[in-house]
Amino acid sequence: MRAHEAGALHGDLGSRGPAWLRTPQDVNALVPQLWPRTVSRSSSGDLEVGGKSVVELAADYGTPAYLLDEDDLRARCRDFRDAFAGADVFYAGKSFLCKAVVRIVEEEGLFLDVCSGGELAVALAAGFPPERLGFHGNNKSVSELQRALDAGVGRIIVDSFDEISRLSDLAEKSGKRPTVLIRVTVGVEAHTHEFIATAHEDQKFGFSLSGGAAFAAAARILDEDILDLRGLHSHIGSQIFDTSGFEVSARRILELQAQIRDARGVELPELDLGGGFGIAYTTQDQPSTAGDLAKRIIKIVESECELASLRVPKLSIEPGRAIVGPAVLTLYEVGTVKDVDGIRTYVSVDGGMSDNIRTALYDASYSATMANRSSAAEPILARVVGKHCESGDIVVKDEFLPADVQPGDLLAVPGTGAYCRSMASNYNHVPRPPVVAVRDGAARVIVRRETEDDLLALDVG
Repeated sequence: MRAHEAGALHGDLGSRGPAWLRTPQDVNALVPQLWPRTVSRSSSGDLEVGGKSVVELAADYGTPAYLLDEDDLRARCRDFRDAFAGADVFYAGKSFLCKAVVRIVEEEGLFLDVCSGGELAVALAAGFPPERLGFHGNNKSVSELQRALDAGVGRIIVDSFDEISRLSDLAEKSGKRPTVLIRVTVGVEAHTHEFIATAHEDQKFGFSLSGGAAFAAAARILDEDILDLRGLHSHIGSQIFDTSGFEVSARRILELQAQIRDARGVELPELDLGGGFGIAYTTQDQPSTAGDLAKRIIKIVESECELASLRVPKLSIEPGRAIVGPAVLTLYEVGTVKDVDGIRTYVSVDGGMSDNIRTALYDASYSATMANRSSAAEPILARVVGKHCESGDIVVKDEFLPADVQPGDLLAVPGTGAYCRSMASNYNHVPRPPVVAVRDGAARVIVRRETEDDLLALDVG
């Protein structure tokens, strides 16, 4: 792809930048909603996280590195746990999972959602209580289902008729009766402030509501009486900033609940409305607090149950990004600074799309700041790019940085806890960065940096 084509693909606005960036920002300021709660700028100008200077962290652990503010992560777990008191809060492990995070999630009283055999293996290796696990996935293999049964996973969210057959066969052979929820495709796609009320049943997940497959799945499970059907599940999107989509989703899924009750005489006791709660990546993002989300979602469920003459089911939700996303920043070192004919300044760092694919994959927006010092230089509109052999290797599309940014400076990008490490790759044979947890002035590696020996270990030549 040519550079000018990549620029068009990623919404290149030349030197103007997006509308919300056309007024230069204070390049030394830290907008609280973008950063982990313990991040501040010291009197000498460098960032501190968890009571530790990022300059020291870079010297000790190298760059790029994901820095996890452990107090922030724990606080967000508690925020959701307390706000949704009486409901089950499942941390969505797909956002970021390692044994240390699994243990933190358990210690803070959350449940855990996994969606592959590998994620299940991490949870079990960390000693997470299997009865507090939920298992998602649109194509769970026989071996994955068998492992879930053997481990005693608390609930399995079934996603297809083929899976019902597989799981029923395994359950009969093992003499076990696993608890299941049915994933329902409710025809709502919610992303930020937009939802499409009827159009999004064309996807790989779940049983269609409008086509009758969801009711047929419930009827089959109840007829066969091998699996313990406890409730219904829906997930309507990601990076959602309001609850409009949840209102439509709850109404439709509770209508199905009432249909099952009226046709089969069974009132299912559980309801899972999924996750997808948004976080701030730029100053334009205004996410809801856990408390606000809880008030609105619980009110929606109670109101819809009253309209349908249903008992209020046990509610569960699945925040992932909203818990771990803001708790992590990525620290990079600047390698080159290049002004291109007055069009824009490219600031190249020592990571890129191998440690954060979201900008290239989703056209996602991020922010950045100088992390090793303050600067009195005038701000310039820059693009932070990576070191990979792709013109679309962009970390931050547009950000004001000080005009004196130079090789050797450190840049910090907030909001990288969700999906960045989970989706990281070895593109161009670049080893993946470490995850370093910081708390009370102490740091520990919870996922070590990959080495070239790790890359070569899989190459059997």
